[in-house]
Amino acid sequence: MNEEHTVFLIGGGTGGDEQATFTLYDMGTKCRLTCSYRNKMIEAEEDDYFEALFQIRQELEVDGLLPFCYGASANVYPEGVMEMGRGLTVCKVKMGQPPQRTDLVNIFDESYDVAPVFAHMQQQFWDAWLASLPS
Repeated sequence: MNEEHTVFLIGGGTGGDEQATFTLYDMGTKCRLTCSYRNKMIEAEEDDYFEALFQIRQELEVDGLLPFCYGASANVYPEGVMEMGRGLTVCKVKMGQPPQRTDLVNIFDESYDVAPVFAHMQQQFWDAWLASLPS
């Protein structure tokens, strides 16, 4: 699988529209993801594409950039759906509610409800969501 996705980048202080190209490579048991932007390239190899994107996002943050896609949105996480598409599918979650099948989205898709955040903030939202679920 060599698949490409173009994603807008927000932040970075340039005031203009920036884009990054994410290229996915299926390496058998590993997933390799590259991100090309501003004549730079970041690469990550992980067990799934969500985790690879997470690693790349941490490097993009150094330039103050956030990808505008579900994989960088506060309210998504791959928990419980990892076997679906090797981390390409994530679930949108709402406080106090278990996820529904209709809440599944691709990490590189964008929509009106994408709320990009820094990587550590996404983890904090996830922890808060888990705590909000009924026992």
